Parts: sequence; structure tokens; C-alpha cells
Amino acid sequence: MAEERIISPSELSEDNQAGLRPASLEEFVGQEAIKKNLAVFIAAARQRQEPLDHVLLSGPPGLGKTTLASIIAREMGSSIHITSGPAIERPGDLAGILTNLQPGDVLFIDEIHRLSRAVEEVLYPSMEDFCLDIVLDKGPAARSIRLQINPFTMIGATTRVGAVTAPLRDRFGVINRLEFYTPEELEQIITRSARILEIKVSPDGAREVARRSRGTPRIANRLLRRIRDFAQVEGDGSVSLETARVALDRLEVDSKGLDSSDRRLLITIIEKFDGGPVGIETLSAAISEEATTIEDVYEPYLLQLGYLSRTPRGRMLTPAGYKHMGFDPYAGTLWDGQQKE
Repeated sequence: MAEERIISPSELSEDNQAGLRPASLEEFVGQEAIKKNLAVFIAAARQRQEPLDHVLLSGPPGLGKTTLASIIAREMGSSIHITSGPAIERPGDLAGILTNLQPGDVLFIDEIHRLSRAVEEVLYPSMEDFCLDIVLDKGPAARSIRLQINPFTMIGATTRVGAVTAPLRDRFGVINRLEFYTPEELEQIITRSARILEIKVSPDGAREVARRSRGTPRIANRLLRRIRDFAQVEGDGSVSLETARVALDRLEVDSKGLDSSDRRLLITIIEKFDGGPVGIETLSAAISEEATTIEDVYEPYLLQLGYLSRTPRGRMLTPAGYKHMGFDPYAGTLWDGQQKE
């Protein structure tokens, strides 16, 4: 499964990132435009002595949405309450959370696009008017009362912003999309994480890890931990360029950050579907992986690299994708002249 891949952006318990999270906007590396705007919004809200407007953070997993939410709460001097869309099953669950919020608190809902429609209906007046509509009794005796709640800041995070309903999305005053990080930014993150974890890493070693981290800090930190294991057991304990290369090759992470699962997807499109187009459901069956996993985990980075394209007829490999896999994009042969088997 994708969750078990070394380059999966999903957060695993063994690779808890809590100790590596930056505590302020100044420490947060990357996403410069978002940071500058948030600094202004936070400063303005603090001057007016009112809660920050509701914030929606979107983007692929592992880019720092939860970290930014924690930083916002800390910069506002507020407590943060963390939950997720699937965990809030009934309107009563949300009502219990909202009534326990103190003035200015931050409520962070991860995967907010997975909230049920009934829960969303309770959320609308809460976000707009800081009120909670409660229905008492049933049938002819039913009546509605409006309960005032403390002003708060809602921060929603989603990996699929298109799945957030328009009425909910429109109630967020600040909407930001986090982008993949550059190798230079990841190098800074790796150097900082190595210092916290007390790992000796050379500049060349940090650069090599950053280059293969798929533009994602969470993956960079996970790879750093695994390379540390190789350096400790089979090396001198420090992460040099050679140590990083050997360890990443052993982990089957190539020069562009693709692992065996990514390469299997690309080679399947080449060998079974002549480079595409191929429908997502057909591709899902061919590699025995769920369509949603392909869309959320595999495709974003492959699309960013320009190895894959989405067309109305399905997924297609680009010439760059052919070349990365060692195939001539025009002749359908291997670069060494051998025909595909």
C-alpha cells in the first residue's frame, strides 16, 4: 500500500514529525508569499484584538499545513484544538467541540473536505455569526434555539480543495495553496532537522537528500532518518554524499525521487497501454492500486515533473517520462537500441 512507501507523504507513527516542526513563521522554510501575507493578517488581528479570519490551507500531503496551523495559533497567542473531518461524524460532535472553545481559540480540521453535509450545515452559522443552531424535540413540538459561542478561528486543511463545497469554501477569508518546495529550501530543512536530531550531514549529503525528496519536507525528514540508520550501522555515523547515494539506492529512490511504485506505474503505461491514454480505473486495476491513491499520492509529483499528463481520454506518458524510464519516446525502444520485451 502507498502508506508503507518510504517516499509516501502520509505521516507514519514511527516518523513522528512533532519534534522537527518549526515554532514560528521565521523558522518556517519556504512558502514565502503565504508567510508574508499571514504575518500581515496576524499582526492586524492582534492590533484589533479580535480572532484571525478563518483560513483554508490546501495542497498535497506533507507540505506543512498542520505546522502552519500550529504556528498561526502560537503567533496569535491562542490554544489550538485539532480534529479531522472523518472524526466528526454527527452534528452533535461538532457542537460539543464548538461550545468548549475559549475566545480566540483556533479549531483546526484536517481533511475538511470529508465533513458530512449535516455537519457542514452546523458549521456555517458558527463561522459567520459565532452562533450554534440547536433543534430541540421532534415533529410538531420541534423548536430551534440559537446559542452564542465564543469567537474563534477555523483553520481547514485539505489535499483536495475541489472537493470542498462552495458554501464552505466561501466562508474562509484567507485561502492559501501550499506548493512543492525547491531543492534549496529542502536543503535548509534537512540541515535544520539534522541539527535537531544530532546527525552530522555534509552540504553535499543534504543536497542529495533534498534532490530526491519529491519537493516534500515530510519525505525529506523521513529519508534523513533512514539514511542515518545506514550511516550508523554501515558507515561512520555521518551523512556524506556517498553515504546518501548508497542508502537512497538501497531504498530504491532514484535521482528524481521516484521509487519502485512510481516506476511501476510509468512502465505499466508504456508496456501495457503504449504510453496511453489510459483511464484511471483501468490503470488502477493494472497496478492493483486504488484510483484515489493514484490521484492523491502518485500523480501530483509525476505531473509536476512533467512525466505524466491528464487528457480527456485518460493518462498519457510524456516524452520526458519515456526518457526517464530509458525509452525512446518516438520509437518505443530502449535507448541502447534494444526492443522492448
